[in-house]
Amino acid sequence: MKICHYNANQAGLVEGDQVYPLGDALRKAGVLRERYTMVEVVEALVDNPAALQIARDARATGAPLPLGSVKLLPPITNPPSIWAAAANYRAHQSEMSVRTGTSYERKQLTKDELMAEFFLKPSSSLIGPGGTVILPKIANHVDHECELCAVIGRPARNVGEAQALDHVFGYTTLWDFSVRDPWGKQQNTRNVRKGFDSFTGLGPWIVTRDEIADPQDLHITVEQNGNVVMRAHTADMICNLREHIRFLSDKLTLRTGDLITTGTPAGVSRLADGDRLKGGIGGIGDMEFTVRAQA
Repeated sequence: MKICHYNANQAGLVEGDQVYPLGDALRKAGVLRERYTMVEVVEALVDNPAALQIARDARATGAPLPLGSVKLLPPITNPPSIWAAAANYRAHQSEMSVRTGTSYERKQLTKDELMAEFFLKPSSSLIGPGGTVILPKIANHVDHECELCAVIGRPARNVGEAQALDHVFGYTTLWDFSVRDPWGKQQNTRNVRKGFDSFTGLGPWIVTRDEIADPQDLHITVEQNGNVVMRAHTADMICNLREHIRFLSDKLTLRTGDLITTGTPAGVSRLADGDRLKGGIGGIGDMEFTVRAQA
C-alpha cells in the first residue's frame, strides 16, 4: 500500500492516480479517533489484520479524489524522532572531503563507530511534496541530500539484524537540506546546520514494507533545474538499514512512527534562489521542491 497524508490532515490510500479516504474508513470502523495523527494511523495498522483489511477495502468505501487535485503533506508530521545517518556512502565521504577541504572520510572507523555519528533532525523542519526550501540569510552554501528513510512500525529494543526489518512499517524518501558554510568544518553542528525550517523534505507517501522486497536494492535519482545531479543505489551504503536498526535499538527504544534516514549518496549540489528540484527513489516515488532565498 501507498499511504499518504493530504489536505486537512487526512490519511489516504494511493492507487494509481487516485487517492481513497483511508482515514475515514478506519475512523468509521472505530479504529481511529476523530482527530487522528499519521503516527496513530501507523499504530492502528501495525500487527492488526482487521485494520489492514479495512485499509485494503478503502477503495470500496469512499469516493476517491484525483491525486493531482490534493495537497500532499509530509506523510508523518509528528514523528517521535528523526534519526539521520551521517557519512554512510564512501563516495559522499570523498566529495565532502573535497568540498570542505578537511579529512572527511571515515575509513578508519568501524561500522558501529560510524553509526555513533547518527544525529537528530527536528520535526519543525518538515515539508512535504511541492514544498519550498528556504535558504537562510546566514547560509553561504546549502546542499540538497536525498535518502531512503524507514518508518518504524512495531517498537524495537535490542533487535538483531535478522529481525530488524520486521519492525519497519514502510519506506519513504527524506531530503536532508544542509548548510555547509558556515559551521560545516566544525564538530557537533549537524543538528543546527540541518535543522532549519523547511530543511527536511518527506514523502511523497509511505510505501508499506511488503511492497519493497529489499531496501538495499533501490535506485535514487535527483534532478536540479532539469539536469541529473545524482544517480545512486542503496546497495552502496556502508551500514545498511538492518545494521542501523540493530545499532539504535541496542541503545534506545525505537518507537512507532520514528524515522530512520540512511544518509546521502554522492551528488549533493549547491542550491540557489529559484532552483527546482525533482527526484526520489524507485519503488517509492518522486517529489518536487522549489528553492527560495529568505526574504
